[in-house]
Amino acid sequence: MSIWVIIIAVMVLSFIIQQTLQHKFDKYSKIRSPKGMTGADIARLMLEQNGIHDVTVQSVPGKLTDHFNPQDKTINLSESVYSQASIAACAVAAHETGHAIQYAKGYGPLRFRSAIIPVVTFANNTVQWVLLAGIIVLNIVGPSVLWLGIAMFAMTTLFSFITLPVEINASVRAVQWLERAGIVNYETKAYAEDALKWAAYTYVIAAIGSLATLLYYISIANNRR
Repeated sequence: MSIWVIIIAVMVLSFIIQQTLQHKFDKYSKIRSPKGMTGADIARLMLEQNGIHDVTVQSVPGKLTDHFNPQDKTINLSESVYSQASIAACAVAAHETGHAIQYAKGYGPLRFRSAIIPVVTFANNTVQWVLLAGIIVLNIVGPSVLWLGIAMFAMTTLFSFITLPVEINASVRAVQWLERAGIVNYETKAYAEDALKWAAYTYVIAAIGSLATLLYYISIANNRR
């Protein structure tokens, strides 16, 4: 199968997943959480029950912009998640708090991902220029420059795959805590799991897309040796 076919298929799937995720989020945002707790309430209670007292929960602009920042120890919830008392808000807030718990407990994949962030950041900022230069001079100096770009791109691909267990584990922690704390019941637990499942798919398809692009550049280098 052509690499281009895989790349196009990944692009189509990525669009479908993003649209489905948006639909799921909108749907579950209309379902009130059984205890009427907002996303901010969920995050703070989850932190407290896990003995974490040095992480701040705050609101940030945008939609689906939620994230945990280990550098300043903040859980940043989008405005709707922060203030809404919905199943979607509960799921997202608990997921991001799951990352804070991973950080506090020294979760292995998260520690490894954090360790390579400086390298990945440098690679992200420069890799496209190195790859472009490698393709331009390919027939002049050979594939050496292109292989350098491929090595840099491989770091970003590795980062994408390391992200998968980090995200999945955070979702597992989130759902388990929501159930244990009595925030969700049998029915609403399934809604929370569904929302987080589709969020996880975005990371899966991103990793596959990165791998397909990496293989594409490798095929160019191999064909021009």
